[in-house]
Amino acid sequence: MWVLLMGAIVVLSFTHCLYRWRNPKCNGKLPPGSMGFPLLGETLQFFAPNTSSDVPPFIRNRVDRYGPIFRTSLVGRPLIVSTDPDFNHFIFQQEGYLFQSWYPSTFTEIFGRQNVGSLHGFMYKFLKNMVLHLVGPENLRKMISEVEAVATTRLRQWSCLESVELKDETASMIFDLTAKKLISYDSENSGENLRENFVAFIQGLISFPLNVFGTAYNKCLQGRKRAMRMLKNMLQERRANPRKEHMDFFDFVLEELAKDGTLLTEEIALDLMFVLLFSSFETTSIAITAAIKFLLNNPHVLEELTCEHEGILKARENPDCGLTWGEYKSMTFTFQFINETVRLANIVPGIFRKALRDIQFKGYTIPAGWSVMVCPPAVHLNPEKYVDPLAFNPWRWEKCELNGASKHFMAFGGGMRFCVGTDFTKLQMAVFLHCLVTKYRFKAIKGGNIVRTPGLQFPDGLHVQIVEK
Repeated sequence: MWVLLMGAIVVLSFTHCLYRWRNPKCNGKLPPGSMGFPLLGETLQFFAPNTSSDVPPFIRNRVDRYGPIFRTSLVGRPLIVSTDPDFNHFIFQQEGYLFQSWYPSTFTEIFGRQNVGSLHGFMYKFLKNMVLHLVGPENLRKMISEVEAVATTRLRQWSCLESVELKDETASMIFDLTAKKLISYDSENSGENLRENFVAFIQGLISFPLNVFGTAYNKCLQGRKRAMRMLKNMLQERRANPRKEHMDFFDFVLEELAKDGTLLTEEIALDLMFVLLFSSFETTSIAITAAIKFLLNNPHVLEELTCEHEGILKARENPDCGLTWGEYKSMTFTFQFINETVRLANIVPGIFRKALRDIQFKGYTIPAGWSVMVCPPAVHLNPEKYVDPLAFNPWRWEKCELNGASKHFMAFGGGMRFCVGTDFTKLQMAVFLHCLVTKYRFKAIKGGNIVRTPGLQFPDGLHVQIVEK
């Protein structure tokens, strides 16, 4: 009898908890959706690999069922997902008032608790201005010749090989350039390979967050730990042996750390360097690899792109001079091509915010403390905005704004947190494409398949042969 009674109590308790989980309290009407299982939510479905270039099945299936704004739960946290352009725009415009930047605790573990994405208000603006010291317009003007020299050297080396794996090689090229500008790191003269730690980090970045030995997520955390140890050692060495002149961004950071009353701490400085090293090369190398894949699949686009860049060479008075800032800014079709590349590649699968108080929108209530995920792929592949959205068509950007963000284009974020490194990314892509199409021919050897988990990956790489014209 007592056994049956206890069993009934357990069943009733579990049923009550399950009901409360699937029907959260709300001072209004929650968006429709499913919360999945307690704690786990719908995490497994969200991270399930897919090979489609269309809106991820996890998002598409729920939009079909619930509409453009729906609720779910990921990694034990309630979440509102938005594919609604108006709601997305509202979220970005209300940054710092109704919403603030937020990332899952697993991302915070990976990028550091004091990373720039997790900071708000004046502290965020302070760090953003520091980064602009590195990648602002004036510095990019000075950097263009260096970017061209690095691209020229690497392409010459690759042309001597039977084939190169483009994703890995472009990542190496960009990492070496960025690490030199940030911390004067030279991979050839360093006793430890800094980039290897970032490779281990990246492999588990967008994976199921199970911190058990041998999992991708665990390897990711270990890669971060090793990279942070190297950066901390560099920081201590620089402090012990300060340089009279600024030679890299680290010198600028150290000068700020030494000021009386500075907002910067060593922990924030190290997390900032880590995030800058990661974001500057990983996303750009994926974008370049996707760009080459699109060129290989669309010969008419390659022809138009080549025509623009060969026109730049023909218009020069001195054919031996390097790329100028004016020539770079004249690359109209190239910028259309870059926009189309990042629109279709959808490198960033979600942008996260958190509601600071109960928010009413289109009859729904977003409870205070709930997280919101803006879904760029659903926006970028909306057939109501983009005719034949899965087609690669750079000409669709003619007479369109090619910089900044909008309701219908958020490849580089939006609002006050629009990616500060956007211009640096575009510069590297445009200069690399200029060096490639004016001096080389290229063809696919193998690979090029994509998998989204949910971020974009090239599991078997993209192997190409590059031959001098």
